[in-house]
Amino acid sequence: MLKAVRLEMLTDTPMAYIESLDAARRQTDTQWQERATAMSADASVTLVADSGVDGSGFCGLMRVVLKHPQDPGKPLQAMLISVYVAPRHRGLGLADELLNRACKAACEDLGAQHLELGVHQDNSRALAFYRRHKFETTGASRPYPQDTSKLELFMERCLPWQPTAS
Repeated sequence: MLKAVRLEMLTDTPMAYIESLDAARRQTDTQWQERATAMSADASVTLVADSGVDGSGFCGLMRVVLKHPQDPGKPLQAMLISVYVAPRHRGLGLADELLNRACKAACEDLGAQHLELGVHQDNSRALAFYRRHKFETTGASRPYPQDTSKLELFMERCLPWQPTAS
């Protein structure tokens, strides 16, 4: 399932991820299995929204991981990665629900007091969404790996978690 979901995400919104669709397609089944194993072994929480009983109704996902390395000048930090809502489920509140649950998981399950994320500078819809959920730009950025003429902007939200209304 991981491979199919990742390929769907990269096909639909390639600007939202630092991995290219071509790189993902080149991975072998063994590499995908290793990725899935690594995902389950790290300090992380993966939230999956699925409307089917067998994984066939994939709606969206968000993943929260403890940040490595940690900034020693800050309390424990987590990163929000692999954010995706399938097109047919956009605009229905699923992204709000997943993000509220991701913030709660970062705080309660991982013990983080800060949640950070990266977003492409031209992804105005994502920037507005995260700002609505109390994320603020940190001033930090880096060249976007797939197009170094563009930037990945970093945003952060302090926890403890408080739900944001949709």
